[in-house]
Amino acid sequence: MICMETGRIPADNPPATGTPMEYRRFGKTDEMISVLTLGGMRFAHGWNPPRQHLPRASVENAMDTVRRALAAGINHIETAHGYMKSEHLFGLVLDELKVPRTRYKMMTKGAPMTADETRRLVEEQLEALRLDHVDFYGWHGINNEERLAASCKPGGPVETLHRLREEGLIRHVGFSTHAPLNILMKAIETDLFSFVNLHYYYFFQHNLPAVKLAGSKDMGILIISPNDKGGQLWDTSQKVKDLCAPLTPIQFNGRFCLSHPEVTTLTLGMHAPEHFTSNLAMLNGETYFSPDDLEIKNRMDAPLGSLSTQCTYCTECLPCPEGINIPEVLRFRNMLVAWDMRRFGKYRYNMLGLMDHWFPGEYASRCTECGDCLPRCPEKLEIPRLLKETHHRLFDPKAFWVNKAKSLASPAWNRLKKWFGAQ
Repeated sequence: MICMETGRIPADNPPATGTPMEYRRFGKTDEMISVLTLGGMRFAHGWNPPRQHLPRASVENAMDTVRRALAAGINHIETAHGYMKSEHLFGLVLDELKVPRTRYKMMTKGAPMTADETRRLVEEQLEALRLDHVDFYGWHGINNEERLAASCKPGGPVETLHRLREEGLIRHVGFSTHAPLNILMKAIETDLFSFVNLHYYYFFQHNLPAVKLAGSKDMGILIISPNDKGGQLWDTSQKVKDLCAPLTPIQFNGRFCLSHPEVTTLTLGMHAPEHFTSNLAMLNGETYFSPDDLEIKNRMDAPLGSLSTQCTYCTECLPCPEGINIPEVLRFRNMLVAWDMRRFGKYRYNMLGLMDHWFPGEYASRCTECGDCLPRCPEKLEIPRLLKETHHRLFDPKAFWVNKAKSLASPAWNRLKKWFGAQ
């Protein structure tokens, strides 16, 4: 049984790891939330429209997942309007399970572009979630200068979110981002937000200055998808597995993230029983990193440190005249050459050119060897050669067309086709 007052697991009923759930203060929100968050992006058939139609398989998957999360002591749930059925599934399941509202904190997100749209969207989301308020609302996807300006303009969406906070429909306002570091820092510096959802992992440490800045401003920090975007760690290379032993790669990366006191929680798309076992194993009694963990980190650092063609992700080579996201392509090369992470490299590389501001940049094959980037690279890397090598090793025509089909079938693409058809 769970103590409904504290949200903690009693000593006689610990989670599978034997380590109780940990809780951290979510920055200036002053809310205590679990260091592991239940993400709502990956339920069975959850992306199939229409969003209000909830097949039995989806409901059963969500029901089992929520039960397991609560039993593990997780008290934070994260979803978004953009996750198709997710809000409706959580609304139904939490209602049917009769979970007390004090037992969990709900975060949802949206990207409305006007004040009127913001109010309409939040009211629609509350109806889907069957709630009278959400604890955390994040403006979804401050990914570039244009979206930063659109979201934060006077009289715009974020200002309206704060008005809805004053009305009690939202408790705290934040944002999520896939932005480059300079835009991420600008968004934090607006001082309009109480929390931020961002990318920061062992295999992507470039956003550390943003983590530090957000921490200095007492913002809650949620790490987005550490197992997937952090390297598809459930099925990574044997080399990474060997270097991380006796920890799993999921444990190592999770503990790396939680070793930063600024970080509050990691959101995890747990939708199968085995996911709970692997993720709960991250917990370490609030001690990150132990001497043993540091020894593993030193082993993990060594392959990249010895790589003479390492890209340090300084971004001095940008902008590229051909629109190539050079640092990101060369990061995939770092991971491939240093840690044999071919599967993850192919997974991410073949999304380029398809996801707009969520993952910008063209294939490295677009390189014309113009040489613009060469004098700006502090490592003096032969960038055109490395780009072509990376494309040759990671481009997968089959994966490209699968991703292309997914993007063409997305609701956003269908709306765009409808709009163009009306012109």
